[in-house]
Amino acid sequence: MVQSLPVPTCPIALVVEDDAAVRDLATAVLEESDLDVIACASAEAAISVLERAGGHVALLFADVKLGAGMDGIDLATAVGRRWPDVRVVLTSGGDAKGAGRIPSRAVYMQKPWRALDVLVQAEHATMAARAA
Repeated sequence: MVQSLPVPTCPIALVVEDDAAVRDLATAVLEESDLDVIACASAEAAISVLERAGGHVALLFADVKLGAGMDGIDLATAVGRRWPDVRVVLTSGGDAKGAGRIPSRAVYMQKPWRALDVLVQAEHATMAARAA
């Protein structure tokens, strides 16, 4: 399910995580940044958000494994092609299998990630968005 899009007043962080508890935690952490936050449970929902608000999305924070359908690595690759200015952070709680598939421009964070590390990435995304 995709939340309705707010009227962007500042850059957006897009959280993509199929585990609701982890999605809620990432959303809560990113709400402490200068970014508006939109959360999605699937890559397909994230693509829908990006198609409507891609110019305002500064940060994609996504799990590598997203259940059925497109995974986080495929999402990161698609975002890199269509929205190259979006900062991409991929996370995973599993081993780093498939790490070779992670796009070179993406930042990888092993779960459990630290809130401070997430906020540092949000700050980088905010600064880049404001400089553009």
